[in-house]
Parts: sequence; C-alpha cells; structure tokens
Amino acid sequence: MAARRAARFAALRIQEQTMTRAFLEITMKISPEKRPQAGGVYTKYRQPFLSSIPGAKSKDLLLRAEDVQVLHGFDSKANAESYLASELFQKDVVTALKPCLLADPEIRIYERA
Repeated sequence: MAARRAARFAALRIQEQTMTRAFLEITMKISPEKRPQAGGVYTKYRQPFLSSIPGAKSKDLLLRAEDVQVLHGFDSKANAESYLASELFQKDVVTALKPCLLADPEIRIYERA
C-alpha cells in the first residue's frame, strides 16, 4: 500500500513539473486577406519553438473575427519573457509577421496561480 501511494505521489510530482505554469498571449490585428500568410508563419515556426525554446510547452493559433491570437505555454514566466528576446522571435517570427500586421501586437504574459 505504501509503495503504491509513493508511486502515485511520484507520478503527480512529475505531472506538476511538466505542467504549463505561464502563458504568453500575442494578439494581432490582421486583415482577412493576410491571415493565410500569418497562418503560414505560425505553421513554419511552431515546431522550432517547441523544440528549441527553453521551457516551451505548447503553441496554439486562435482565430477570431476581430483578431488573431497565438497562445504560447511555458513552464515559467521567466522562460516566456526570455522567448520575447530570443533570436527565433525577434529575427524570424517578428520579421515574417510584420507585413501582415495592421497595428502593433498586444503582448501579455499570464502566470498560473
């Protein structure tokens, strides 16, 4: 019984350690005719984000009538902040998205309570 409880506790600790603890939300105003181009940027850089950015857990594209959002999951707020300064974000993603944007994007970071 004690061994089973210890195994369950260990499994919960592993789950907690791999959980998303922070979210980076980038909201962009993009005209309907530029949305396919922006979607291509998302597709192109999704896997490099997940495989090379420290603490990256997820990346989702959310389409709404009024805007486009990309929601990034991280293991910590610090890693979310670091991504914004990364070469992948600054040189690749920002450069590729710039022709699609109607206004500066809104960037927010949320921490899980």
